[in-house]
Amino acid sequence: MTHISADDLRFDIATRAVHAGQEPDPSTGAIMTPIFQTSTYVQQKLGEHKGFEYARTRNPTRDALERNLASLEGAQHGFAFSSGMAATEAVLKLLSSGDHVVSGENLYGGSHRLMVQVLERFGMSFTFVDERDPKNFERAITSATKMIYVETPTNPMMRLVDLRAVAELAAARDLLVVVDNTFATPIFQRPLEHGADIVVHSTTKFLNGHSDMVGGAVLTSLDDVAERLAFLQNAAGAVPGPFDCWLTLRGTKTLALRMKRHDESGRRLAQWLVENPRVRRVYYPGLPDHPQHELACKQMQGFGGMISFDMGSFDAARAVAEGTRLFALAESLGGVESLIGHPATMTHASMPASLRESMGLSQGLVRISVGIENADDLLADLEQAMEGAG
Repeated sequence: MTHISADDLRFDIATRAVHAGQEPDPSTGAIMTPIFQTSTYVQQKLGEHKGFEYARTRNPTRDALERNLASLEGAQHGFAFSSGMAATEAVLKLLSSGDHVVSGENLYGGSHRLMVQVLERFGMSFTFVDERDPKNFERAITSATKMIYVETPTNPMMRLVDLRAVAELAAARDLLVVVDNTFATPIFQRPLEHGADIVVHSTTKFLNGHSDMVGGAVLTSLDDVAERLAFLQNAAGAVPGPFDCWLTLRGTKTLALRMKRHDESGRRLAQWLVENPRVRRVYYPGLPDHPQHELACKQMQGFGGMISFDMGSFDAARAVAEGTRLFALAESLGGVESLIGHPATMTHASMPASLRESMGLSQGLVRISVGIENADDLLADLEQAMEGAG
């Protein structure tokens, strides 16, 4: 038995999630990838080793994870990092002082913070545009632009980016297109197939799926970009430990099953929220009345379990967020357990209030990550929380 390589797409993605990049341990036959808990490797003689010198550079457990994630995204190269933000930073460090990035305006607050409060101090510049219209990216491009960076669906407004349209305008100008695919996962969306150059993930979320590690990943099929990412990964050293890699590998094995459950329950809860008179507005691309539902059906194979809804006021949002029993009030998302949060004071608190308001991220907005619990129980929990909100 040999591992399924990243370019071997004969197998369904659910099969690749279980097997790709992994093979039985040659010394013992162990079917699960071992946790190679070591910092260094013995060399046979000067300049002669078995492919591993120092664990910051390579680790067999990390190698298996990187091959697995590359296979899922249909990429040739994979790089694992110690967090989603470390992965994002590595991608942005492909650029230099003076370079310009056009980014979607609705993205994770931590990504915005990294761009504006950290990287702008080193001479990079960023323009944030409404990502729903590809022409907004085109209008923002300057002679200094080197990259377009987007999330789709976005966090937390659930906007979509037309990946094919953005990739085409970028290709005509020799720009890199980077897509954060954390919300959709490769089960529901594979940006490289739509022309993107680089995919970023917070593996902390759905890929791991059990809320017990922190990690990130970058996937690409561009050899020159991969060479530079490998250099940055080793030079900066923001790599995950072997146990965290092993935990993510364990998670990807059930990814297809879990995403199906997230999606089924997400659709049901979104429809229930639409019909609830206490809810002012629901943001979920799986709803037929979502303004980009047609695009979602075109470039996604499912809609997932991330839903945002507006309760109309901060007090109502707080009452719901603090009133649930099954939905845990916590940051993060993508675990088997359901979570609820208030983006304006939690995940997006670092963003300027004016930017939050301009995109509709109000004080009344609540975001939920629908887990794999029984949907009836989750509905009942939301209902009792809303009744308590008055």
